[in-house]
Amino acid sequence: MRALIVKEVRGFLGSLIGHIVIVVFLLLTGLFLWVFPDNLLDLGYADLAPLFFIAPWVFLFLLPAVTMRSFSEERRTGTIELLLTKPLTEGQVVLAKYVAAVLLLVV
Repeated sequence: MRALIVKEVRGFLGSLIGHIVIVVFLLLTGLFLWVFPDNLLDLGYADLAPLFFIAPWVFLFLLPAVTMRSFSEERRTGTIELLLTKPLTEGQVVLAKYVAAVLLLVV
């Protein structure tokens, strides 16, 4: 299961979609915090509360890009059958992909 988690994390960070998700998150968070009305500069002092309010909402829209890629890539390359013949249950495969997605979002 650990090998599958490492494979998922490396596959995501090594792909173009991984970099696009990271850039989109940073751009959207930056726009909301610095450019749009009621931004950090209007307060007159540094406060990270808006970041912790906005970041989960941005993650909410980017989360499907992270998780849908996990199984669709296996189906596209034709390795889903090979993966399911390994001595892992379907639940362990889903759990490994879930843990990899959580690691990507936490880091």
